[in-house]
Amino acid sequence: MRQFLIIVCLFLLTLTATIQLPAQDNKLVTEAEHSMLKATKFMVEKAATNGGYVWYYMPDFSRKWGEMEAYPTMIWLQHPGTVSMGHLFLDAYRATGNEYYYEAAVKAAKAIIWGQSHEGGWNYMIDFAGDRSLKQWYNTIGKNGWRLEEFQHYYGNCTFDDDITSDAARFLLRMYLEKMDPAFKPALDKAIDFILASQYPIGGWPQRFPLKYDFNKQGHPDYTSYYTFNDDVIWENVHFLIQCYQVLGEERFLDPIRRGMNFYLTSQDACGAWGYQMNLSLETAGARTYEPAAFMPAPTFTNAMLLLKFYEYTGDRKFLTHVPDAINWLEATKLPANEMEGGRTHPTFVEMGTNKALYVHRKGSNVKYGYYYTDYNKEHLLGHYNGRRHVPVEELNEAYKRISALTPEEATKDSPLKVAAFAGDSTPQKFYDLNRNTYRFSPKEADVKEIIQSLDKEGRWLSKHAMISHPFMGDGQKQEPTDEFASTNVGDETDTSPFRDPSDQEYISTGDYIRNMNLLINYVKEGKTSERTNKPSMK
Repeated sequence: MRQFLIIVCLFLLTLTATIQLPAQDNKLVTEAEHSMLKATKFMVEKAATNGGYVWYYMPDFSRKWGEMEAYPTMIWLQHPGTVSMGHLFLDAYRATGNEYYYEAAVKAAKAIIWGQSHEGGWNYMIDFAGDRSLKQWYNTIGKNGWRLEEFQHYYGNCTFDDDITSDAARFLLRMYLEKMDPAFKPALDKAIDFILASQYPIGGWPQRFPLKYDFNKQGHPDYTSYYTFNDDVIWENVHFLIQCYQVLGEERFLDPIRRGMNFYLTSQDACGAWGYQMNLSLETAGARTYEPAAFMPAPTFTNAMLLLKFYEYTGDRKFLTHVPDAINWLEATKLPANEMEGGRTHPTFVEMGTNKALYVHRKGSNVKYGYYYTDYNKEHLLGHYNGRRHVPVEELNEAYKRISALTPEEATKDSPLKVAAFAGDSTPQKFYDLNRNTYRFSPKEADVKEIIQSLDKEGRWLSKHAMISHPFMGDGQKQEPTDEFASTNVGDETDTSPFRDPSDQEYISTGDYIRNMNLLINYVKEGKTSERTNKPSMK
């Protein structure tokens, strides 16, 4: 990949030496930078808690939410929370050179380091009031989020779910490399060691670590120690270790990388499919009570695409051997045309052994007395977990044909694992862009102007229809098995799960701030590139 990027960069340099880029409106670039800084100062100086962030705030900060409602002393790590904000600040610093953004990233990093466990990983959120406050949150708000079972129990350990630990570690890697500042190295090393220590010998990772087994909900075993594909747990850890190998260059990363890739082969069922979880006997297993033990088309597609990537990394054709099995299984489990909905081609869950579509439903009003169940009925499906998914089987088939036709030498020419001298400028620590979330599009001036104009005098981008929740008011009382909440995001007034506010109430949205800033950052970067390219030569 590095050599490919070098070739592209050299081509672009040659091209821009002879062709001038279209000039951007320098005044609008200046206005964009001004708006970026104004909005960032509001977030850093008004919204942040010890350098960290949640997802939504009331304009007067009387309530705030991550994936669920947060205490005033809490911040959220998962996107679009503190880690994403840290990445964004570094992107803004790269685009403008303004040290204010770097200092904002430092504050975010310090908040993340404060919340790092002594083992080296992270939970979904950080509570600066400490463990007893966090336990009270779990016993009240977390416990009553009907559909958010991952928050119904206090484990006291760390999670790989939603890319929490791996992306926090990735951000610390970026912080260390940005100025080669050794202040960030101890926390980074601790995170790396945590990811290495939590890997099972055969290559997979659990959802949470250190391992716990103490949350058996409604007779379901605790799933957090299972080998987990859900939310790309295994891939994100392999991906991060590859990045570490590229920029830190340590041989010790190669064995866990290879074991992680090999686990995709070990875990594939003979029919070609995968589920989201496997128990330690390598049997497909369920997780949350609305996630039955079943094969799943969406992760089967994802895992098969990763096998193609692993061939490009290694040149080992064993990664190609059973991709056709995955393709054939996906073709066999497509829904009939009259059951496809909104481009969704496959059921979310497929019964093992029969290939029948499984559908999940719920009854009741609240987490205390409500429950989920599975059958073959495709009506009255869950509102918070879609019963059908879009799976582009033809895309996988075409990728397989293209990549399997490559020789190992052709496939691995850009591999980050290939033994080769570094051919770029400077060193790999400056070369490799660690931010996988960078937007790759050319902003339209009309969009830039709209974003600038929508910033209020306080530096806020206010938005409507945030994901909010009922305030905690105690455990549920209604016991009847009603279907009233079968397809809603939230149950009765005791359910603390999030739902979208349909009113015209305005909120401060961290996600909207990130989206707007990314667009402005791209516009500013293009403006500066255009200015450099079109500057008259002094020769």
